[in-house]
Amino acid sequence: MSTLGEKDITEKILESYNDVFADIVNVLLFHGEEVIRPDELEDHSPRNAYKADGKIREMERDVSKYWKRENIRIACVGLENQTTPDPDMPLRVYGYDGAEYRSQLTKATRNKPRYPVVTLVLYFGYEKHWDKPITLHEVLQVPDIFKPYVPDMKINLFEIAWLNRETVEKFKSDFRIVADYFVQKQENGDYIPRPDEFIHVQETLQLLRVMTGDYRFEEILNEPSEKGAVKNMCDVLDRAENRGIQIGMQQGMQQGMQQGVKQGIQQGMKQANREALLALMKNMNWSPFQAMDALNIPESDRSLYIDLLKQ
Repeated sequence: MSTLGEKDITEKILESYNDVFADIVNVLLFHGEEVIRPDELEDHSPRNAYKADGKIREMERDVSKYWKRENIRIACVGLENQTTPDPDMPLRVYGYDGAEYRSQLTKATRNKPRYPVVTLVLYFGYEKHWDKPITLHEVLQVPDIFKPYVPDMKINLFEIAWLNRETVEKFKSDFRIVADYFVQKQENGDYIPRPDEFIHVQETLQLLRVMTGDYRFEEILNEPSEKGAVKNMCDVLDRAENRGIQIGMQQGMQQGMQQGVKQGIQQGMKQANREALLALMKNMNWSPFQAMDALNIPESDRSLYIDLLKQ
């Protein structure tokens, strides 16, 4: 989804936790029923190799895990995060799923039970609905005569910002905080925090930072005094607001000091010129205008210095 490696890694950390991964799948696929337990999940390498243009290349899922019971794989489940609609998403998902099915044809797996592959696409955009293809036939230019023979595939797309409130409340993990944030932004254009406490504080704020581009979420945790102090989103926004006020005050004070120095320099120059004019007038017996000619005082400033000389 992302072009930067750091962003790719950061956005996946929260969903990599088994409690969060299982929660997402159980709510979105099984209406909140605990079908998959966290202790039944096993990490799965998200990378698969393929050959293109004569070179070996890799494609990488965002997060994927095996669902196992009694050491038997029941399914492979993958999550793909999107902040913007991707017109090639059906092709990407088809490629991910196909690579996993292909891996079941090796000698090592030949006599083992085959398992299905399920991919969930999580769309975090909240300003507009997903408006790109969601089926393979929408992406491919298939002649009508071939359509009966080209299998179609529809991606499992979930628009997080458009989940209803009942669905959001079914989440038990930190993903409830994430989903609630995007739903509120979509509905109201604003966000009012809830007191739900974090389980994975840093990872939740990192995901929100990546998905929204708002660095305040993660900057809060970069303050040494805030370590362990942030318990929920109320704490996050309170600290972000206080930090904004402090920065504003510091910037205001700095600008004020700079302005004061500038004004002080200007005042000092005027006073120095006044003393020089007085000295010339006394020592040379010059008039004020003769003295100002000697000091190259601009015509526009001369009335000011006439007033200063009277003080």
